[in-house]
Amino acid sequence: MPAVAFNRLICSPPMDDARPKTVQIFLPDGNAQSLRVAEITSRTVQAVQIPRQKLDAAERRDEVHRVGVYFLFGEVGDDASKPPAYIGEAENCLQRVAGHHRRKDFWTTAVTITSKTRSFTKAHARRLEYDCIRTAQKAQRFRLQNSQTPAEPHIPEAMLAELRDNFGTIETLLSMLGFPILNPLPTEKDTGSGQPKLYCQGNGAKATGEYTEDGLVVFEGSAARLETTPSAPEAIEQRRKNLRADGVLQRQDDRLVFRENHAFNSPSAASGVVLGRSSNGWSEWTDDAGRTLDQLER
Repeated sequence: MPAVAFNRLICSPPMDDARPKTVQIFLPDGNAQSLRVAEITSRTVQAVQIPRQKLDAAERRDEVHRVGVYFLFGEVGDDASKPPAYIGEAENCLQRVAGHHRRKDFWTTAVTITSKTRSFTKAHARRLEYDCIRTAQKAQRFRLQNSQTPAEPHIPEAMLAELRDNFGTIETLLSMLGFPILNPLPTEKDTGSGQPKLYCQGNGAKATGEYTEDGLVVFEGSAARLETTPSAPEAIEQRRKNLRADGVLQRQDDRLVFRENHAFNSPSAASGVVLGRSSNGWSEWTDDAGRTLDQLER
């Protein structure tokens, strides 16, 4: 198949860089489900998304053999509440990813981050790895499979300033490819988002959240009902079990408390976990004035 390239305008990038920008995605074999090379046309950083079964095809791409950082992404399993991910650095990214192909089972997709101008050195890669791991941990979107957090590498001030700019590009490219691992979830302390604070209460449950592009984010400190009702669907039971296994929900006296912010893909999934029963999240989540999410958004 012929190679394909297309551009997409990102109007509201994450973090503090809200300037419009154009992201170009190149499809080397014309298949959107195969290799994807993404870049911001005015920046030197590029990302290559590699499905696990396409490692042989990636071998022919020069950019994946360069110094940089790489990400391994898996799917949410039946026994987990968040998708797994791994972050590393290498002098030859694809060579390291190929090693993980033999040793790690969880991942389905790899993304390499390298420099179009070959300007990344080992020092650059180590610093980017450190910043990516630290930011991903704070973002709380993926469950990192890294067994250790690297010590902070010390680099010259000029190099650090350069990497801060590169980091924003990496964040945007990963989000564009569908992996917002570096984008923090909104917190209850955030202001200026324009979204109303929402509440879900009943039978000992008292949760606060916000409706976002990620779904319904339940804020840290929210309380969920300790036990589910006898008629609660198995899906709610399993979701609550997974959240407890991952440490997102922890028992505190006669309730379950969210120990971190957590995004649910729908309002009803969030209210089901909070209330411990089948529910319609569009009517269970309300604002300060008692207006339902359905009235606010639909």
